[in-house]
Amino acid sequence: MISQLSIFLQNKKGHLAQAVSAIADAGINMHALYLADTQDFGVARIFCDTPEAAAETLAAAGFKASVTPVVAVRIPNEPGGLARLLRFCDEADMNIEYAYCFGVQQKSAIDVLKIDGDDAEAKLADAGFHVVAPDEIYAA
Repeated sequence: MISQLSIFLQNKKGHLAQAVSAIADAGINMHALYLADTQDFGVARIFCDTPEAAAETLAAAGFKASVTPVVAVRIPNEPGGLARLLRFCDEADMNIEYAYCFGVQQKSAIDVLKIDGDDAEAKLADAGFHVVAPDEIYAA
């Protein structure tokens, strides 16, 4: 599992910049950021060096933040790569609460999954999927 930092933000000008600045001012390095939004709020999902320390820093700055375990899987960056992974999850009765992907090389991508249940990593690895370790995310 990889620890992902989530920040809940009002959808107002400057809030993301303030949150990211608080993390930077604490000397914490961010490696990846994904932002989802609605009209009223947004959720920033971040991979960083020390997510627990980042969550504490953000709480002290008035932000609501949490650390969530997620699974990251390296998949081929080709047509059907993601479909194979998601089909397997469906067939293995894994409930995916949310997911997002990012390309890291021309030939591969990383799919981040928030999966309900505790044995997702083992099921994925047993099926031959490359479950990514935290240091691989940061080196990607």
